[in-house]
Amino acid sequence: MSDGTKPVYKRVLLKVSGEALAGEARFGLDFKVIRDVCAVIRRCVEAGVEIGVVVGGGNFWRGATDGIGKMERTRADHMGMMATVMNSLALADVLEQMGVPVRVQTALEIRSVAEPYIRLKADKHLKNGRVVVFGCGTGNPYFSTDTAAVLRAAEIGADAILLAKNVDGVYSADPKKDPDAKRYDTISYDEVLQNHLTVMDSTATSLSMDNGIPVILFALKDPMNIYRVVMGEKLGTIVG
Repeated sequence: MSDGTKPVYKRVLLKVSGEALAGEARFGLDFKVIRDVCAVIRRCVEAGVEIGVVVGGGNFWRGATDGIGKMERTRADHMGMMATVMNSLALADVLEQMGVPVRVQTALEIRSVAEPYIRLKADKHLKNGRVVVFGCGTGNPYFSTDTAAVLRAAEIGADAILLAKNVDGVYSADPKKDPDAKRYDTISYDEVLQNHLTVMDSTATSLSMDNGIPVILFALKDPMNIYRVVMGEKLGTIVG
């Protein structure tokens, strides 16, 4: 337990949905939102937290839904990976403007704009105080960026996965449809899987369970929630 002056996590993997970066427009990039998120990331880095970031691409393209029935799934998913690169570069640029050292690494090689993902290199960047933004998901079709977040978290030895989404926790039902829906403070991986609760997809949840990495799901509506979580404040839902 932290006294609120020191972070409780030394290294974290922050997953930010693409939709969150679009703000109210729900498409494209809202740079006010991005600046707010990056300002909090900078504060976390200044507090001594090592941060890897995985960004979704849903503000531009979702292969599994946008291309369904119109395109071959693998190619549609590759387009989604490209969407995550655009978001990664935007985040990196704003972080650099704020004086935060950052590297973008991609699971698909795009050497002219980013480093290829190499685990040991990512680990070295993090130890040297750089934020590492991971693009292109896992580099494989049929896997979500949530799964990529868990995979990268396991590879870099993250203490926790911070799942910053448009909801403020895990509920027993959709709170928009069911006013009696209960929000959990803590819940086990088994309960999430058995009850088909919407936290991450089942592949990501199983991978997180197998590697014993706690997942903290909270609302990104107030980006300061990222800092509050790493400092030990109880927010959202802890899955573990």
